[in-house]
Amino acid sequence: MAGKRKTIITCAVTGAIHTPSMSPHLPVSADDIAEAAIGAAQAGAAILHLHARHPEDGRPSQEPEHFLPFLQKIKAATDAVINITTGGSPHMSVADRMRPALHFKPELASLNMGSMNFGLFPMLDRFKSFQHEWERKHLENSRNLIFRNTYEDIEAILRSGAENGTRFEFECYDIGHLYNLAHFMDRGLIQGPPFIQSVFGILGGIGPDPEDLMHMRRTADRLFGDHYQWSILGAGRNQISLATIGAAMGSNVRVGLEDSLWIGPGILAPSNAEQVARMRTILEALNLEVATPDEARSMLQLKGGSQIGF
Repeated sequence: MAGKRKTIITCAVTGAIHTPSMSPHLPVSADDIAEAAIGAAQAGAAILHLHARHPEDGRPSQEPEHFLPFLQKIKAATDAVINITTGGSPHMSVADRMRPALHFKPELASLNMGSMNFGLFPMLDRFKSFQHEWERKHLENSRNLIFRNTYEDIEAILRSGAENGTRFEFECYDIGHLYNLAHFMDRGLIQGPPFIQSVFGILGGIGPDPEDLMHMRRTADRLFGDHYQWSILGAGRNQISLATIGAAMGSNVRVGLEDSLWIGPGILAPSNAEQVARMRTILEALNLEVATPDEARSMLQLKGGSQIGF
């Protein structure tokens, strides 16, 4: 009898979208990020997608010095695949966004596959008070924000990653991003099956309806055949439902407080680990096996944890 299909759980531990005032459970300090990531790995996440924060007020940071303390602790405590962002914050320059991945040479890094409007400002209708002055401005300024990811930017990140042996989680927020990915594959700048993270529910990208998920899947199948690894990221309240639909169709899944603060309707998730555990329960109920970190490395053709720069 053939074994069950393995499903990779990625946990996005803390990111640039949500601000510290939105949830008391969002990890901000290096110690909190390390603890949250280790808990997510213990709950079943094979991949940990990581951003850093300024320790004094929780602002998104791409300073390598803010990454190193939690990277070292996570590496010492788990064998999870470390995935460092090159997205950082949409308000940062591309050069700043690339700094930690260039410095630490991780097995995996995220890469946004196109420029887009990136609307965070609707959150202001749901959250009225903030602890830090930068938080409201961070959301309000997205009314006039273009998240820059030009062809030149993407090519530079791809080439630098190739030099370091880093592979990518290709974050595709809309159908055109899949065609951009195909363009770079046709040019030979991407080797091996791509790891496509389909992102649903961000204002400026594709919507969160099941029909949108199906459209993404059909397009990816047409462009890449069966030579890709697919994963689902549903923003906000769409996190668990879209991941479940995707998993039933053969996708990997991504959860975590970067993408959603919630564990149920109106209920804040107390931890990343609880979201991972909820997703693992669903996968096992679907008769799917959760991939270990080493199984994820094999599936994604990663260089191995001994080859990173931290």
